[in-house]
Amino acid sequence: MNSTLTRRFFQTIAVVAVAAALSSCATKKGGHYSVHFDPPAKPVTNPSALKVKLSTGAQRVYVVQGNEVLLATPCSVGTASTPTPHGTFTIYNKQANRRRVSQPGAGYPMTFWMEFKSAYGMHWGWVKPYPCTHGCVRLPIKSAQKIFSMVPTGTPLIIASSHPEDATIGKTLPVLDDSSLADPPMSYMLSAQVFEDAKKGKIYTY
Repeated sequence: MNSTLTRRFFQTIAVVAVAAALSSCATKKGGHYSVHFDPPAKPVTNPSALKVKLSTGAQRVYVVQGNEVLLATPCSVGTASTPTPHGTFTIYNKQANRRRVSQPGAGYPMTFWMEFKSAYGMHWGWVKPYPCTHGCVRLPIKSAQKIFSMVPTGTPLIIASSHPEDATIGKTLPVLDDSSLADPPMSYMLSAQVFEDAKKGKIYTY
């Protein structure tokens, strides 16, 4: 094989390899957006035995009845400068169709809001594999929808750097990363449609 043919051969191989890598990466990344995550959930049979456990170190939320995990999901928590508070709290306020009231971002949906401390709550939001919030707890849309329906007001919420479930079911959860997911238009996010879609466990057309 002469030098020209050899060069063309390896150029073709390189192009094919890059295309395959990009295709694989796109498939993997798209499959790990939080909008595609749908956690299995077991029914609540004894609400008095219900509690929610949040691990800030593993970024995991567990809905637990007695010693049984009914639902487990990745989440995003507060950064080091704006941490999610640790301690034992009570979910005392729930609003399915809540919007942010302060600036910046007033009007932005905080769907399936579950407040446990003044101005702190669990709610739908873009999830990343590292702490990225101002202290609230962001959940995938289907996780937020299911937890909201499972957990009544008065349910204890235990927030710690780790929980035993991190080493078991927590390890089986996927890594979710919405950092490259395009934000829907603000016209959509400020519309009533965002709440209609949330009832179906979806956001925009994803």
